[in-house]
Amino acid sequence: MNDDKPNSWQAVQQDIRRRITQREWAPGELIPHEADLAQEFGCARSTMNRALRGLADDGLLERKRKAGTRVALNPVRQVRVEIPVIREEIESKGNAFHYLLLRKELHVPPPDICARLQSDPNQPHLHIETLYTANQRPYVYEDRWINLNAVPQASDEAFDTLSPNEWLVRQVPFESGDFTFSAISATARIAEVLSCEPGQGLFVLDRTTRSKDHVLTTVRLTFHAGYQLRTEI
Repeated sequence: MNDDKPNSWQAVQQDIRRRITQREWAPGELIPHEADLAQEFGCARSTMNRALRGLADDGLLERKRKAGTRVALNPVRQVRVEIPVIREEIESKGNAFHYLLLRKELHVPPPDICARLQSDPNQPHLHIETLYTANQRPYVYEDRWINLNAVPQASDEAFDTLSPNEWLVRQVPFESGDFTFSAISATARIAEVLSCEPGQGLFVLDRTTRSKDHVLTTVRLTFHAGYQLRTEI
């Protein structure tokens, strides 16, 4: 690589991604050694390692110790799903945001929630229900449990200036999580909250987020009728 070319890990990664997608390196082909690539690109070996690691995480490369790095035979195209701040999502659509705290109480979760929180079945945790609106119309109903072993400060938070969703995103760092997408028929309770007909089909997102040592929170988001989720690959 010439000296006038950028050699940040992002630039290196972009160039290597181009080689893979344009088949300069064929699927299954063993690519040059990390040290040789670092010399070619004029970057530190740690920079090259970061670039290659990211491409492996994206499913484009297969890295094996002592066996080198190969272009994946069947590259996996990953979908990026972010934990949204609901206020930002609503406002990005040009709508006025508001939230209403429907319930905030401390009690023992049902068994399925205890399993998700990985907590003692007899220990109380914080249960919060929130309705978020767009232009004063129901947008999403949030049914959330917060693990007080991991987030004890939540018990004293009034959530009067920040919604539970935004408060957690800002205040509590997380390392991993999982998403489940499904559809449900609106119960009488949910139909009342979201102003829809009982039995109407609704989009649901269940999400659990974790730190290194604890499950932080598990939440079910039930969206208004007609909601569509858009993401990118």
